[in-house]
Formats: sequence, structure tokens, C-alpha cells
Amino acid sequence: MTTPSRPRRNPWLNGRPRTTAPERHLYCFPHSGGLPGEYVRWEQHLSGTQVYGVCLPGRGSRTAEPALTDLDAVVHALLAETRFAAPYDLFGHSLGALVAYETTRELAARGLPLPERLIVSAFPAPHLPRQGARLSGLPDEELIAVLNERYGGIPPQIAADPDLLAVLLPAFRADFALLENYRYREAGPLPVPLVVLGGEADSITPDQLDAWHRHSTAPVRRHAFAGGHFYFRDDLAAVAAVLAP
Repeated sequence: MTTPSRPRRNPWLNGRPRTTAPERHLYCFPHSGGLPGEYVRWEQHLSGTQVYGVCLPGRGSRTAEPALTDLDAVVHALLAETRFAAPYDLFGHSLGALVAYETTRELAARGLPLPERLIVSAFPAPHLPRQGARLSGLPDEELIAVLNERYGGIPPQIAADPDLLAVLLPAFRADFALLENYRYREAGPLPVPLVVLGGEADSITPDQLDAWHRHSTAPVRRHAFAGGHFYFRDDLAAVAAVLAP
């Protein structure tokens, strides 16, 4: 008798096996240099929700794969291997918000089922101009200094381990290049409800967050939380209350 083969694991999706069928699904796109596991842990705060962290090539468990630094290439590769299970929401934090937005645009362009909500966090509306030095090509020491200044620094246990640092820095470089190479293309608003999140002490301004209204014909809600760029690390329960359906 032939033993049935197990379904191939989708390398784009990290999640925990469930013993019961979920009521809904939440797909989370991490921030620059972020790992999907941080978002998978949110499941303990979201009853009935299957949470997946999206992992791009060259990041996290996929460090052996060539990194993609073009957002169109990322979205096309993701959708070539992934079908989002309904009902579902897409969530993206910082750079992840841009990836989630462009993924939703491509789903709409292909006539595929759309998320019930697009949840974008700590990122300016995509049509707004962005300025700043290119970071992807900085020498290691300068890149680490930027990470310490802008992103709260590299955890000491990683900074002290050359092998771990050698894995982390290329992921940051790839993510910075992804943003540096991005060029917004004008398109009509999406027929998807938007939820816009941000930290009150973040450098992303309320006006930059409010500008997301332009990108949806459905209701748009904005929520501000105490804290900075990673506000959800201070009070995840409050954020989970907004993420819950």
C-alpha cells in the first residue's frame, strides 16, 4: 500500500498547527528585518484566528534562498504559491504594510478573493513622497548604527554573535533595497475596508496615516496607540482588540 504523501509546506507561510478549524485567518507581513514568528505568537490573543507570518526569500528560515528586492517580484512569487484561506485579513507593519497593500492590489487586478480587511501599521500612505539616504549599501558598522538609532537596536545576544549578525544584516539590506526600489504607480482605490494603526510617539505622523483614506472606497478606521514604532510590543492586548473581527 502506498503511503499518502504529505502536502508540501508553503515556504511563504509560518504558522502553528491547529486542532480545530479556525473561524478566520490573519496573514502578517513583517517589518524590515522582522521575523514571522513574532506575529505568529499573536494567535494566543486572537481566539478562533489562524495567524500566519509571511516569510520572504532571503529572510528568516529562507536565508539560503536569493533575496528578492523588487516588490512586484515578491508579490508575483507569493501569489504563485499562495492562496489565502477565506475569510481572511492581511496585516502589514512598517515595510510589511506596503507589501500587504501591493499584494491586495494584485489580488484585485487578478479578480481573486480579497481580504475582508487590509490592516496597515506604522507606514505612510504609499503615494506620499519618501526621502532619505539609501541604507541597503551601507557598511556593516554604519548599518548597525542606523538600526540602533531608528529601530531600537539589535538585541544584545545577536549583536554579540557574529554568526547571527551575518544572518540578520543581509535581511535588513534586502528589505531596505525593497523599499528603495519601490515606485508607486497610480491606481484606483481598493474596495476593501482599511484599518490604519500607529504609535503616538512614532515618527510616522497622523497626516501620513490619514492619507491612507485615498486608497479605499470602503470604510477606513485609524487607531492610535501609546508607544513608538513598535507600539504593539508594549500592549499587544489592546492591539488584538482592534484586530479581532
